[in-house]
Formats: sequence, structure tokens, C-alpha cells
Amino acid sequence: MADHRILAVAAASGRVGYAFLVGDKLRDWHVSYTAAKSPTKAAEEAQKWINRLKPDVVVTEKAAEAARKGKKTKAIIGAIARTAEHNYLLNVSVARVHDYANKYEEAAALAAQYPAIEPWLPKKRRFFDNEPRNTVLFEALSFADTIRRGGSIGLAAMMG
Repeated sequence: MADHRILAVAAASGRVGYAFLVGDKLRDWHVSYTAAKSPTKAAEEAQKWINRLKPDVVVTEKAAEAARKGKKTKAIIGAIARTAEHNYLLNVSVARVHDYANKYEEAAALAAQYPAIEPWLPKKRRFFDNEPRNTVLFEALSFADTIRRGGSIGLAAMMG
């Protein structure tokens, strides 16, 4: 059986990031400020990523369960999910799982598993600093890893 090509996309205030896995290998990742401007821009950028990377599965966050996301960010997540569906791709929406004390510990654990992304590890911020821009990469990677770890059975379970 061929390896699944998973494009996981995460949105945060002012940025959208993706992580692209083929099987258990991280192949590509990117942070886009353009995609965070509006749902229309997010759909355009997602279409470019889909055309270039040719994923089998697109993973996004369950917007309804994203308590800390604003209205615009939720609309961007929805636009990306609809773009996947318009391309006849399997779109899996997952709830954000918090298995670690904070996002920096999660990022470190993911970087240990996927060493290629280690140079993009966000530095822990002071309480008055803005959130590092690269945290969205690790959020996307977390979504992809959730699907990958679940295998075909996990993927089927998430589909309902």
C-alpha cells in the first residue's frame, strides 16, 4: 500500500502554516502571511499547495471546537477545508489535542520525531512578547502526526 500524503494546515492570528507528510516522513512545511489575510486568500493559497503537493488527505482543526480562535481564523480554517472538498480530497477535521504542558514542549517533542524541522523550533516567549510565528508550523505538524499515528483505522474512525 502506498504511503498516505497528508497536508495538515493550521491557522493562527496573522499566519497560516502547513506541514506535508508522505508516510512518516516530513517532506515540506511553510508559514504564509498571505493566507491569513482573508478566507478568500486562504482558499487561493490552499489551492496552490494542493496543486503542488498533491495530497491524499487534508487535515484541519475542528473550527467549532477551537475555543481560542477568533471568528476570522475560524473562517480561514473553513475556507481551507472547503477547498479540499472542492478538490475531491478527504478533509479530516481534528480537535486540537493537548498532550503536553505547553506548545513549546509539544514542539520540542515533534522536532525530536521530525529532526528536519528542528531549526524552526520556537523559543519560549516572555509573557509580554508576541507568540513566535513558527508555532503554527508545529500545530499543523501535530495535526498530521495525529492522523499518521492513527493509521488507516484511526483515519477511518475520524471520518465517522
